Amino acid sequence: MKRWIIRIALAALALIILVTASGSTYEAYERHLNRKRFPPPGELVDIGDRKIQLYCIGTGSPTVVFESGLDISGALSWSAVMPSVSAKTRACSYSRAGIMWSDSSNGSPNAKAVAEDLHLALNTANEHGPFVLVGQSLGGPYIMTYTKYYGADVAGLVFVDASHPDQVKELQKVMPPSDTKLAEIGAALSWSGLVRALAPGLIPQAPNQSLDDIQAIRAYAPTSLGPMLRENNALNETLAEAGTFRQLGRRPLYVLTAMAPFSAAALQSMKITSAQGEQVRAIWKRLQDDEASWSSNSRHEYVDSDHDIQFERPDVVIHAVDSVIDSVRTSRHD
Repeated sequence: MKRWIIRIALAALALIILVTASGSTYEAYERHLNRKRFPPPGELVDIGDRKIQLYCIGTGSPTVVFESGLDISGALSWSAVMPSVSAKTRACSYSRAGIMWSDSSNGSPNAKAVAEDLHLALNTANEHGPFVLVGQSLGGPYIMTYTKYYGADVAGLVFVDASHPDQVKELQKVMPPSDTKLAEIGAALSWSGLVRALAPGLIPQAPNQSLDDIQAIRAYAPTSLGPMLRENNALNETLAEAGTFRQLGRRPLYVLTAMAPFSAAALQSMKITSAQGEQVRAIWKRLQDDEASWSSNSRHEYVDSDHDIQFERPDVVIHAVDSVIDSVRTSRHD
């Protein structure tokens, strides 16, 4: 009996080794093919020690620069919005360090580091201000930090359900802390092919998002997941940095706030009740109202949408960006 137990254990170990080796070989092969299947839009800009993917189209001034939220979509976060905006003026989107086609950074991916990367990429690619910065979710604090350090280049801003510097301490009164353990396990095992195998089920196609784009995002998920989690780990540092700068003067600011009730699935994922969901919305509305006060030349619109307004209601985002572009152009001629 003991001999059979040893044989079964050895067979199980051999199977585990075989599956692991097959998975890692599959993952390495798929990564090799990614650049051919899903080449980077735009260019890979050399900022010194690594390259940042930057995609700019259209002509005109001001140049609109899009900053994505805390996700793995990078420049593709704005695919439903950017073509319409580029018909009016120059428009740029990009992928932060380690996301999609951009090389990873060894430093902390806090707000100042993100702003420095973007500044270097734009300058190196000869993309010059004035800029209208558009930030969704955590992209809001990122573009505020960019304005803090490079404000002479920033003529206007658009917040798309943007994060607020005080949101963690305010929302923790109602919500439990987010649990990233599964994502961290996935990032640690990204070499094994596990993330790639699960990506189609875990990363749904958004409204107004092309099949090619979602396939590219899923293809790069194994390499993008880790850098995204590093940004999440630097969240408190990022919000603290962004919180030191909350005055935009007369720069035109357009704030879009998602106000659709949370779905049952969203409530379940956040581990809160319907009543708590209403409290979260009330806190979020108050924080968004505060953001709208950061400029003496602001507009605030509540949108019947979930968090990703740029996909659910791209028309609203396009209108907001066009409005800020028009304000910037008008102010130049006053």
